[in-house]
Amino acid sequence: MDLIEVTEGKTTFSVPVQDTATQFPPGTAPIFFNRRMELNRDATILLMSILRPSDYLDAMGASGVRGLRVANECKIPVTINDRDPHGVDLIAHNACRANLHVEIVQRDASALLSERSFDAVDLDPFGTPAIFVDAAVRGTRRFMFITATDTAPLCGAHLKAGKRRYFAQPMNTEYHGEVGLRILLGFVVRETVKYDRGVEPVFCFAREHFIRLHLRLLRGANAADDTMKRIGYILQCKTCQYRIEQHGMFPESVSCPHCKEKLYQIGPLWLGSIQHEETLVQMQEQMEMMELGTKKELIKLIDLCRKELPTSSFYDYHRLTKITGCSPPDINSVIGRIISSGYPATRTHFSGYGIKTEAPLKVIFDAINVRQ
Repeated sequence: MDLIEVTEGKTTFSVPVQDTATQFPPGTAPIFFNRRMELNRDATILLMSILRPSDYLDAMGASGVRGLRVANECKIPVTINDRDPHGVDLIAHNACRANLHVEIVQRDASALLSERSFDAVDLDPFGTPAIFVDAAVRGTRRFMFITATDTAPLCGAHLKAGKRRYFAQPMNTEYHGEVGLRILLGFVVRETVKYDRGVEPVFCFAREHFIRLHLRLLRGANAADDTMKRIGYILQCKTCQYRIEQHGMFPESVSCPHCKEKLYQIGPLWLGSIQHEETLVQMQEQMEMMELGTKKELIKLIDLCRKELPTSSFYDYHRLTKITGCSPPDINSVIGRIISSGYPATRTHFSGYGIKTEAPLKVIFDAINVRQ
């Protein structure tokens, strides 16, 4: 296996050269390393330096980079697991080279999590995390982190796959990235509450091709019941931009007040905030002391996440202008006009063209100088 040396943060490690398939024995999968996920890993390192769990499991280690960085940069006891023997060999090589004392395990992740528990569990599979969440809940004491890269099923582009994997009905809307995150979070909630445990989002975001959840699990039936109050639906008109939120597992049939058509039900999904304000403030303060390759991007991301309203959808104001043939004005001017009309409004990390607000459609259209 040909290796190249890579450095992220304060950690140096080796990863396979991934431009050929001949280096991997027949019947084995490539040991995948995605440099584009550096921000994902940087966010975890930053958050772990604040949460300080007593131990941490990197459940799908691959090259071991995430777990090795946690051990090296956060000084937290780490277990790195991978079911591929070649992956385990590479993890051991990297740990030895970095002089890091981590536990290395070769197991199926679900089997391992059914037998042992960890204060923090990190799921970063190749594809859907859905098949691992139940075991992860049972094997997590406090913190569970999940990456999903199967955004097409979550966001509604592959509708049938989304229904099969997450027992939810998505819709490919202009706010599809937020739909995907909230459907994933709603699925995790339903997998968690059956064990009389609750879920508290800490730092959740969507970026490019992935969704990342950082969650705190709470114990007790009361915590589970409180969590279930955040599950519901977005009801979206397929003709116009009208949408409403509706709490509960069983939505009522509602018609659009503008088009008189039945609203499409998106969900069940998580409604409400996906951030923990105090933790985000701590992350901003801690950032100055961290050595992170994506620090500038993280600063902007966390700032946006702190400011955005906890509505479950946003409006693409470019699409609103196309509906009526108006040239898009400056987005900050649009937001200012909505606020001047008496309604809160913010930008969103999901889209550079997105506006979060609970203002009526007429107010939004008026803010971009367009009448319905």
